[in-house]
Amino acid sequence: MLLHRTTVTTTVRRFAAALSAAILGAGLITGCGSGSTDQPITNTAATAGGAFPVTVEHAFGSTQIAQAPQRVVSVGYTDDQAILALGVKPVGMVDQYPNPPGKTPDVNTQWPWVKDKWGQTRPEVVMNNGDSGPNYEKIAALRPDLIIAVYSEIDQAAYDRLSKIAPTVGRTKGEAEPFSAPWQDNAVHIAKALGKADEGAKLVKDIQDKLEAARKAHPEFAQRTAVAVSWYKNSVAPFTTTDVRGRLVSGIGFKGAAEIDKIAGGSFYTVLSPERIDLIDVDRIFVIADQADQEALKKFELFANLPAVKDGKVSFLLDSEGPAVGAAMSQSTLLSLPYAIDELVKSAG
Repeated sequence: MLLHRTTVTTTVRRFAAALSAAILGAGLITGCGSGSTDQPITNTAATAGGAFPVTVEHAFGSTQIAQAPQRVVSVGYTDDQAILALGVKPVGMVDQYPNPPGKTPDVNTQWPWVKDKWGQTRPEVVMNNGDSGPNYEKIAALRPDLIIAVYSEIDQAAYDRLSKIAPTVGRTKGEAEPFSAPWQDNAVHIAKALGKADEGAKLVKDIQDKLEAARKAHPEFAQRTAVAVSWYKNSVAPFTTTDVRGRLVSGIGFKGAAEIDKIAGGSFYTVLSPERIDLIDVDRIFVIADQADQEALKKFELFANLPAVKDGKVSFLLDSEGPAVGAAMSQSTLLSLPYAIDELVKSAG
């Protein structure tokens, strides 16, 4: 299985982005094949409104967007979901999770939290997770009037190349390393590029209110320590408290297992040696993995003997299969978070 993260080191960024899909079972942020268009893609930006012109400052400078974009290409791994949440259907996107061979439509357009938003629209895939970079020729062929590369690892050279195709918005100005900005910052950043800063801020607040409501409804969570883990390379792999999955666990009220952060050494996860299985000896364990990896973990004796496991205090959450709660947690977008919060709270009840 793979691991996906929101804050990753340079050497594991792509793997991390994929991690969300991988360590979690299905795979990296690697994606499906090329997108097909079952119906013509017409962006809804104009009809959805928006205030223009706008100037967006970002890590590579500033970009002026003169009018509501009609053809938006998403080069960030999950930027398409923020764009969708704001009423715009990208004409191009990155494949975050690999599509099952021969299966259509693309799984990345079929998650429970995005399916209705995409409808019958099938965007072109401009990059697969694991690729060295976006397919510039494909992007140019889509004739975009705006490129969004926020949850992305593009560098200055890639940004310059994309900017020759269309106005391009890179990651937030204060983001030193790719994938390190909070989801809230990314959402508002993208909303501003679409002329919808106020709408984006409201969507962020709605999610924060939802987290607060979950904490109030379950005050007992505050007395318990919890950790999100996956099964990676035949080992238990817990996520840190600063990873998006860890932040969600604490967001609904649980205390995090801070000791894991120390041994992770700045990474968003760590692989536990058998003698350190005690680090996940907590009150509640959230397992993010697809069926095969869940079964392998259940057969791992050191895991099976943990008090929380014996007491049934384990929530097994499928990653890319079935309800795909793990994918929703790993993506942590304006669209996936409400779904992830509901399912996480339900599983911990």
